[in-house]
Amino acid sequence: MAINNKSYVYLSALLRAREAKMLNGEKAERILNASTFEESAKQLVDCGYPDMSGMKIKDIDECLNNRRASIFSEISLIVPDKSVVEVFQMKYDYHNAKVIIKANAMDIDRADLYSNSGRFSPERLENVIREDKYYDVPQIMGTALQEAKSYLARTGNPQHADFILDKAYFGELTIISKQLESPFIKGYVQLLIDSYNFRSAIRTLRMHKNIEFLRTALVDGGTVSTERVLIAANSGENLSSLYANTLLGKAASLAASTASGGSQTAFELACDNAVTAYLINAKLVSFGAEPVIAYLAATEGEITTVRMIMTGKLAGINQENISERLRDLYA
Repeated sequence: MAINNKSYVYLSALLRAREAKMLNGEKAERILNASTFEESAKQLVDCGYPDMSGMKIKDIDECLNNRRASIFSEISLIVPDKSVVEVFQMKYDYHNAKVIIKANAMDIDRADLYSNSGRFSPERLENVIREDKYYDVPQIMGTALQEAKSYLARTGNPQHADFILDKAYFGELTIISKQLESPFIKGYVQLLIDSYNFRSAIRTLRMHKNIEFLRTALVDGGTVSTERVLIAANSGENLSSLYANTLLGKAASLAASTASGGSQTAFELACDNAVTAYLINAKLVSFGAEPVIAYLAATEGEITTVRMIMTGKLAGINQENISERLRDLYA
């Protein structure tokens, strides 16, 4: 069903007002450069976060996870089409699925790794997987859960089981983007897929894996076809040329050195920043799904930044080392 932008007028205005209070690069820099962990926590309270001054790393993770889940839940109650929020929630369903399937195979409990930000509770997914009740989730996800569980039991290969679930995740994203008939959401999903495939190709070359390994990892739906990526990787053609004239251009300029064993941090960061650059276009839209997508993506980016700063400072990591890993912020 196509999005009716007029139905988003109230929500768009609400989120625009909230954006003004979100972290931007300047605020993040001040928090990072605060003299103590406690001072950083105090500044975050002024940005609407709970007081984290007495927290350990595990507590910080739980606090930030709860904040993200709360925002997703709130927006899903007032958004005209909750599929817009599900674009972000489903990532955490597939994360939980990976944890559950691998933990079950090893007969261990890893509930500490669960996220409460998905469409379904971790407990519901546990039951689906344990009882083989795959009809209780979307068909594409149910099929992938069954295949990944079976594959891991047969082969003991968790990485390829993850690939099965990744393909289903991006498949669901693509389906939702088509149903919403929003060019902006379609472009956002395509960029996520392009970024995923580009990263997969560079990692494959970096680890000296063969072309069949890459074929298993790639997913359909991006602006650059999987066949073009495979041909380039297999023939020795410069993969960078496939993405040089896209928003992933900065990452493309770093790809060759990364593939040959250079620093991976800058390449991964450039891929993340390409998504932020795309979302900036939403600032030009007064109302509609675009401001909602941008706000939710910005929320995830902000929480990632806060987590890196606070856990990094608590662990005694050098400020410069933390700073070089921080992605661009939307606000």
